[in-house]
Amino acid sequence: MVTGVRPVDWVLAGTLTALGLWLMVENVTVSDEQVAAAIREGSMAHPMTSHSWAMVPVFLLASAGVLWWRRDPVVVAVVALAVMGLHDILFGWVTRCGAGLPLAFVITYLGAVALDRSRAYAVLALTSLLTVVVLVEDATTALGAIVLALPIVAIVFGIGRAVRHRTTMLTELEARTQELQRLRDDRVTLEIAGDRVQLSHRLDGLLKERLEQLATVAESGRDLAAEDARDLFASIETDSRATLDDMREIVGLLRGGDVALAPAPTVAHLDALLARHTGADARLTVTGDPRALPATVELSAYRIVEHLVNVLADRPHARVDVAVRFEGDVLEIRVSGPAVRSADLKAAVRLARERAALLDGSVHVRVSRGRASAVAQLPVVG
Repeated sequence: MVTGVRPVDWVLAGTLTALGLWLMVENVTVSDEQVAAAIREGSMAHPMTSHSWAMVPVFLLASAGVLWWRRDPVVVAVVALAVMGLHDILFGWVTRCGAGLPLAFVITYLGAVALDRSRAYAVLALTSLLTVVVLVEDATTALGAIVLALPIVAIVFGIGRAVRHRTTMLTELEARTQELQRLRDDRVTLEIAGDRVQLSHRLDGLLKERLEQLATVAESGRDLAAEDARDLFASIETDSRATLDDMREIVGLLRGGDVALAPAPTVAHLDALLARHTGADARLTVTGDPRALPATVELSAYRIVEHLVNVLADRPHARVDVAVRFEGDVLEIRVSGPAVRSADLKAAVRLARERAALLDGSVHVRVSRGRASAVAQLPVVG
């Protein structure tokens, strides 16, 4: 628990202290004739037995303790109860309810919000006694007001416990959300690592297979005529170039961190990606000259849209627009949707930018009026 004094604590304690100061000064300055007139009118219940100025600092000791409620509300309640009991003993019948009851209500609420079940009920017991002590010799209301005051204490306590329960649930929910985000990131990392291993095996198998084929072909050409040998070497050259192209594709996937081998998703799969978000109104628009792009560009484009849509379409009935434009040397992607949770959006943008950076591309995001608009540009090479 945070034990320091915060600015709001100064305001709370200051307000209760000012209220107590005003009420005690009223007790000191009111005359017996005014009290008698108030009793005849029914606005007071008992004659006052003291007009001593000493009642002012004694009463203020009870409210000043609220300043340190974060350290231990139980101690604050005990101090307030002891001081108020001393006030009763020293000064007898004076008006205390106007400041004493708000003090009891505030301590009750603070204890209910800040403490666990058993200690919170200890505060409730103490503040219930404090309410009785405030009213037992109150010249304005007398003891009869306890019938109304104690239920109010119970209601305030219930409100405080409800606030604590809701705050605890929100804290737990936030912690679980962060844990799920971490687990999702770990899963993605494991998938990438696993797919990299598969790609490495594929590359190793490809090289082994092609080299064996080339060795077999080369051995078969030992006794061939010159013309047949030239044709054989031409076929070897063609096969070698095909092998190099396959190697470049696999190495490109490894360098780009792009995974998913069954098969690698492309821009053509964006419709299926958006269709998975059944609770959102997701729309795809494709313009320009659609064509097959290098595998690294196709997969990076898909992943960028995936990262952004997973966040922007996470809200029921969210309107998400995805626009893909094929240009001569650039693939432009625009994604827009409601920006609900800024932390999740920042994480998605970070991942999208990492994808784009692998291809020397860029991702720019702008948030305005609760909607996020992202523009990604990926150079098309090869």
